[in-house]
Amino acid sequence: MTADLRLRPVRDDDLPDFYRHQLDAEAIRMAAFTADDPADRAEFAAHWRRIRSDPAIVSRTVTVDGVVVGHVVAFPVGEQTEVSYWLDRAHWGRGYATGALAALLRELPQRPVHARAAKDNLGSLAVLRKCGFVVTGEDHGYAPGRGHDVEEYVLELAA
Repeated sequence: MTADLRLRPVRDDDLPDFYRHQLDAEAIRMAAFTADDPADRAEFAAHWRRIRSDPAIVSRTVTVDGVVVGHVVAFPVGEQTEVSYWLDRAHWGRGYATGALAALLRELPQRPVHARAAKDNLGSLAVLRKCGFVVTGEDHGYAPGRGHDVEEYVLELAA
């Protein structure tokens, strides 16, 4: 990867890009576990207000050559830390998700770290495995991005 990939704290002016990214129908289908209505601007704004106001959540904007291409987030789920990311589909397949997640993981002192991905989301599973995550379990649940229950892998990055 020769592009200049960087993480920085999320700013207000990043949110229109994040909103646009999460409206992509193919990205919604792949992510599966999305907002009930990705087009609901009020819920989108409330979601990001919650993320940015919670000191237990680490959220970063991903830029490549100065262009906002997505975000990565680490957040508590009970006693565990889980990670998630979203990249604009126009930038898939270039190693940016792997680079962004690896950079976020370097910021996180705690281990283990957990993640989840739909079993058929091969791109996301590849990103997680490249960053050292291993499958430790399986789960399923209703996925608004697909409108039905979806099988998923539970992954962990140990010490």
